[in-house]
Amino acid sequence: MSSRKAGRAEQPAWRKASFCQSGECVEVAQQDGAIVLRDSKEPGESVLRYTAEEWLAFVRGVKAGEFDDLA
Repeated sequence: MSSRKAGRAEQPAWRKASFCQSGECVEVAQQDGAIVLRDSKEPGESVLRYTAEEWLAFVRGVKAGEFDDLA
C-alpha cells in the first residue's frame, strides 16, 4: 500500500540540467507516473505533462542530435 494519502498528488522533486548556468532554465520532475516540465522563472505557473514513452522518445532524439540545428 502506498504511503501517499488518497487523492493527493505527489510533490515533484524538480531538477534542472547541470549545464544551466543562469538558474533560469527548464526544470523536470516525475509526478504520478508522468514527466512534468516547468519554467524555473515561473515555478507557480502551469506545467507540461508527458508520458514516460513520450519523454523517452524526446530524450532519444536529443541524444541522436535531431535538434542540434535549433541551438
